Amino acid sequence: KMTQQMRDLQLAQARKPPGPSSPNAAKRLYRNLSGKFRVNYTSFDEGSLAGRGEKEKLRKSYLFQSNAALFEAVELQDLDRVQELLKQYSPEELDFNTPNSEGLLPLDIAIMTNNAPIARALLQAGGKESPHFMSLESRSLHLSTLVREAEQRVNELTAQVVNEAPNTDCSEKEKQLKAWEWRYRLYKRMKAGFEHARVPDAPTNVHLSVASSSSVQVTFWEPLSVNSAVVTKYKVEWSCSPTFSPRLGEAVIDKLKNLHFTIRGLVSGTAYYVQVSAYNMKGWGPPQASVPPFAIPSNWREYDGRAPRRRGQAEALDHLLGQVKTVHQHCVCHEPCKNQPQSRKHSVSKSLKHLFHPGSKFLKTLKRGLYLTAIFYKDDNILVTHEDQIPVVEIDDTYSCLLMQDFLWFTKVSCMWDEILWLRQCVTVSQSSCSCILQTRFKMLLAISQMQGLLGIQDLGQVFFEPVKDKQGNILIVTLKEVKTNQTFESVRWVPICKLQTSRKSVSSPEEPTALDTLLISIQDKLAYHQRSSHALSPGLYLGYLKLCSAVDQIRVLVPEQLPNILCHVKIRSNPNISREEWERLQKMASVEEPIPAEPEAENSQNHLFQELQVAIKELMTLVNIPLQEAKDFRLYSQEVLDFGGQVSFLLLLPPSDDVCTAPGQNNPYTPRSGFLTLPLQIFELGEER
Repeated sequence: KMTQQMRDLQLAQARKPPGPSSPNAAKRLYRNLSGKFRVNYTSFDEGSLAGRGEKEKLRKSYLFQSNAALFEAVELQDLDRVQELLKQYSPEELDFNTPNSEGLLPLDIAIMTNNAPIARALLQAGGKESPHFMSLESRSLHLSTLVREAEQRVNELTAQVVNEAPNTDCSEKEKQLKAWEWRYRLYKRMKAGFEHARVPDAPTNVHLSVASSSSVQVTFWEPLSVNSAVVTKYKVEWSCSPTFSPRLGEAVIDKLKNLHFTIRGLVSGTAYYVQVSAYNMKGWGPPQASVPPFAIPSNWREYDGRAPRRRGQAEALDHLLGQVKTVHQHCVCHEPCKNQPQSRKHSVSKSLKHLFHPGSKFLKTLKRGLYLTAIFYKDDNILVTHEDQIPVVEIDDTYSCLLMQDFLWFTKVSCMWDEILWLRQCVTVSQSSCSCILQTRFKMLLAISQMQGLLGIQDLGQVFFEPVKDKQGNILIVTLKEVKTNQTFESVRWVPICKLQTSRKSVSSPEEPTALDTLLISIQDKLAYHQRSSHALSPGLYLGYLKLCSAVDQIRVLVPEQLPNILCHVKIRSNPNISREEWERLQKMASVEEPIPAEPEAENSQNHLFQELQVAIKELMTLVNIPLQEAKDFRLYSQEVLDFGGQVSFLLLLPPSDDVCTAPGQNNPYTPRSGFLTLPLQIFELGEER
């Protein structure tokens, strides 16, 4: 029996893993294992919760340190450090609108030490004053308390340092004493800044303008005085009486990044008076009346009751297209179109995944004919085939019809990339006439479908405003599209544009480059054009210059290279609305009855627009290289204001009627400076719509 027990004990010991040789070794082993393989001892949920808890603690500690760093930077008047912290962290992360233990906010310290640059930086970031300061008395009492407590603490620490023998505790007390002495001086400086401050002066350049038929806009600048404390908010008041009795409303502006305010919900045709006052820690300053003193909400359309030009046009076109589709929906050729899945509209990442394969029909070289090429780019890279070629498909190898008509038709089709299959099948039904134009356009639709199928994407982008041609009879229609995703695609190569330009082996001579070589040489210019044509103007009223030139088969319009989807222009003002009174004055100026006054008249909204218009005309004439004395023969288009989405509007300046459109062979004595180009009128209209 004893022998059996010994055997069992030996067997059990043999089965047990070898353990640590001592209790201390066991502890060390547990610490090491728990550090390396903690996931084996904790469930995934518990581990993730613990990890999140630790991260949250670290985050809160980090943000607390950043909040303390901001207070310290403001107290030390370190503007660079304040700006760095405001740029690095959001207002919520800095939590700079929560008072510290002394009941102060960073903005309080900045304005009471009269540090205007730091105060403005905090105000623009959304900084506010402490809610503890409800009145002048409460602020004065709070500052006096801070000064008294700091002075008391300094006296206590001074006594302790003097009476105690030199040791470690004494050294620590000396550090505390220096810190409290510094804080005592800070509080005294804040108290003195508050006591010597005075209410702010009135705001300057308070300008009132009509924003719409039911609103007016007031803009203003800071007070000129530098002796008063920093302004932290403004108050806008409005009334139908010049005495502001009764007052109809008021608004307090505490976000000081942009000093303007729009008063909405007003009655059209009623005069409203507006005044603005400023506030600092000493209270509200005197109000400043606007210039002009009142404004009447209105819009230029009220002059003759004209309806918007494009009202209902988009809906009417959609309805018309729907009717056309309804007529053709029972055609046999449309059955595939009905069954076309919506999943056809792939995302760029998925659609470009299977971009090119051995059976694809992209061309490497051009023969005599008409071709379509699609350029997809991202930053400085361009999408190419495995053969490092820009994707090109053939439209027609026997092309001989008038190109411009077909090209302009193609640009209109580019507004309906998703409807290509339907359009192609409609043309299939009606192509029995076998006309050259119809055959060419059907081939264009086939080429577009082929390009879409090979790329796996419907939207081929924007058509470049002119085809690329060569002397061998090749014509390239170019589409451009920017890819803004950051994914990497399988079976696709993003190649730097400069590398593609240098590595391509030209098959033509420099004197007679092929259309593909010409495209590669000028591709940077085409990409720049594409990017610029998508830029939008900032809200405002603009003065545009309309200049046309005609050719045998087209009319072209003068546009700036930097913004080719807009006429040559200069900005008149930031308010896009023209009031009824202003439009009435412009109508009189456009007639022979009222000459243009040589000297400025009394300040009102109509005369203010006239002065702004004079400045804009001078600037525009300089821009397009026309002597100012010739402007006396120019006309202001007085039939309407061109409105683009309610935020941008245009007045048009026209040359004399004989010079609006330059005929072929006619010399234009005034050629614009560099930086302009001429677009086909239909291309310009499409770009404007985009």
